[in-house]
Amino acid sequence: MTPPLFASPDPEAARAAFAAKPRGLADKRCTVADAVARLVRDGDYFAAGGFGTNRIPTAVLHEVLRQRRQYLAFAGHTSTHDFQILCAGNLTGRGQLLAKVDAAYVVGLEARGLSPHARRVLESGTVEVVEWSNYTLALRFTAAAMGVPFVPARSLLGTDTLAHSPAKVVDCPFTGLKLAAIPALYPDVAAIHVHEADRFGNARFAGTSVADVDLARAAKRVIITCERLVPDDEFRRDPHRTLIPFLCVDAVCEVPFGSYPGNMPGEYFSDEDHLRLWLEAEKDPAAFAQFLDDHILGVSDFADYLHRCGGLKRMQQLRSRELLLDR
Repeated sequence: MTPPLFASPDPEAARAAFAAKPRGLADKRCTVADAVARLVRDGDYFAAGGFGTNRIPTAVLHEVLRQRRQYLAFAGHTSTHDFQILCAGNLTGRGQLLAKVDAAYVVGLEARGLSPHARRVLESGTVEVVEWSNYTLALRFTAAAMGVPFVPARSLLGTDTLAHSPAKVVDCPFTGLKLAAIPALYPDVAAIHVHEADRFGNARFAGTSVADVDLARAAKRVIITCERLVPDDEFRRDPHRTLIPFLCVDAVCEVPFGSYPGNMPGEYFSDEDHLRLWLEAEKDPAAFAQFLDDHILGVSDFADYLHRCGGLKRMQQLRSRELLLDR
């Protein structure tokens, strides 16, 4: 049986959603709590920007968990701590945040090891999973950004991943070559953390972009969190640095250290001690439930979370380490 697609690749349906978005220069500043309340809905297909623990939208992920969203589908593309956070919404007796996952890289936190709780969630059988490579999941955003239902690729051919993926083998009409047809992915909502944004939603960032430029154009609704808001005149003076234009964006939230405990290129290093604390707490479900109450569910907002994790002193230590390594 062919594995299912969790989101329609139909570009015409997506175009209808995009056509309904306002094009004017409206002030889109709001709190993270307001953005999640308005834009993330039960049953949505959700995608998070970043790469590994690099430039992840942690504040939005925490708020999705705090507002107890249910039955989301998720694009598990280069996902580490972001997936770990969302899996916390599938703790026994606390609902089911994740229902479907397009998996390329999930569960692992790279050299730090595997997330015990994310592993329990995927092995429980309560979450539908289909497989992709990192490259082909990125290509799904590329197809959506192009406004086409699929793009051809050679990736997946000759691998077991193809058998566990909804991708199909097609004949090239020009050469007769066998190619994999990679379907477009139009998420209902995406959250992307950047270095700078203006009040209208223009955004720019440094470092690895991976699929975020395409993701911003593929998602029907986009939440931007930024390290700092800058005047819109800054974007007008240097327009070629704008990677995400305002017309893609629905909400802008200023969240300093918003990728913590992940890293932010040129801004701060990842908090490896805190990430180890997560992995250790997850080993015992009861201890993990208490950890979540102490750090996410029982805090008022992301600033309160940062305070509980060492506050400005700890953030300055991480900033110093990043700047030292960046020399």
